[in-house]
Amino acid sequence: MYWDRSTETMERDTLESLQLERLKKTVEAASRSEFYKDRFSSNNFDPAGISSLDDIRRIPFTTKDDLRESWPYGCVAVPKDRLVRLHSSSGTTGRATVIFHTAHDLDAWTDILARAMYMTGMRESDVFQNMMTYGLFTGGLGFHYAAERIGALTIPAGAGNSKRQIQLMKDFDTTVIHIIPSYALHLTEVFEEVGVDPRKDTSLRIAFLGAEPHSEKTRQKIQEYYGVDAFNSYGLSEMNGPGVAFECPEKQGMHIWEDNYFVEIIDPDTLEPVREGDEGELVLTTLRREGMPILRYRTKDLTRFVPGPCSCGRTHRRISRITGRTDDMLILKGVNIFPIQIEKKLMEIPGVGNNFLIILEREGYNDLMIVRVEVLREFFSGNLKQLEQLRRKITEELRSDILITPRVELVEPNTLPKTEGKAVRVIDNRKD
Repeated sequence: MYWDRSTETMERDTLESLQLERLKKTVEAASRSEFYKDRFSSNNFDPAGISSLDDIRRIPFTTKDDLRESWPYGCVAVPKDRLVRLHSSSGTTGRATVIFHTAHDLDAWTDILARAMYMTGMRESDVFQNMMTYGLFTGGLGFHYAAERIGALTIPAGAGNSKRQIQLMKDFDTTVIHIIPSYALHLTEVFEEVGVDPRKDTSLRIAFLGAEPHSEKTRQKIQEYYGVDAFNSYGLSEMNGPGVAFECPEKQGMHIWEDNYFVEIIDPDTLEPVREGDEGELVLTTLRREGMPILRYRTKDLTRFVPGPCSCGRTHRRISRITGRTDDMLILKGVNIFPIQIEKKLMEIPGVGNNFLIILEREGYNDLMIVRVEVLREFFSGNLKQLEQLRRKITEELRSDILITPRVELVEPNTLPKTEGKAVRVIDNRKD
């Protein structure tokens, strides 16, 4: 049940004492980097002045722009000959950020990710098929080394080549997969095409879902089709990558490994802590990283603390699934909308397929949202009344949730563009 029982079930006061000890070391180490040396000096902050966890609020926030401006080595806190690997963010919201690791950093990252995977029930007897991109992206190598540390037979399948993925599952009796949720939904169509039923024709039992926010309905859809227990994972390259937080079998939020990260949730407007249980922006501080420690990093991911202890026995706090990003928020006619809201509602409607696209247009002085939705092929069999009824139902359901009326366009399966990486859900054609 536990990879490291003593750490995972540590009493809160003991855990917080460990956090304070590691925070002091982290701040001192960060002060050796060019970026933080200048940041501390300009803010009259003394790295030796940390005496309690509350003192972390005296440290300025770090943003993605800070990391970009310190390119390439401005945040490195050790001699370059101690660095053994670099990883990079996807760069989907601007110039990529680069994170450097020492051998110690990689070992610590591997250990907490192995801890997370073991927590879900993965064991050395499993066959793990990693269907994530390898290379600069952290998701591939992070899970790969953690699976090997557990002792599982590991298949570095990488992303794409869907028919080959299915063949690998069959030939080598894959039991555990790591996959992007939108690609898992796309793959269901390929299973149908090749005549393979994952519930009957494969040995799959666990799926790790990550790299993009997804709704509970999407998880349930994947679980039902594949016959697996699907677990939500959270990570970001600036904090190593996957493994920052992970669901236990209770699935009541994701445990965030507080021996490795100090966690805050703030109001993105006031920058003050939110009340317990309220949603806000997740802020993280590394506590074990040597090569490139990062202090009070504004992730832009929106979540909340799940109150109370978890019945699994682990004492590390839990966060709810990510509901979106502050920079993903769409503002239409004065209404704030997150793409995951639309996904959640669509996945609840019978007849809706696995893909959708939001297109924002400007007509004169008005903004318009177009939602293109793939629906089951049977709706295009000639019964136009049935198709129109479904379109109206989707329109009404979305309007009741997002408070504006989108233009809904229904399209046949496999019409919308697909990607092997993170799904592109929004195209904004509005001109400022």
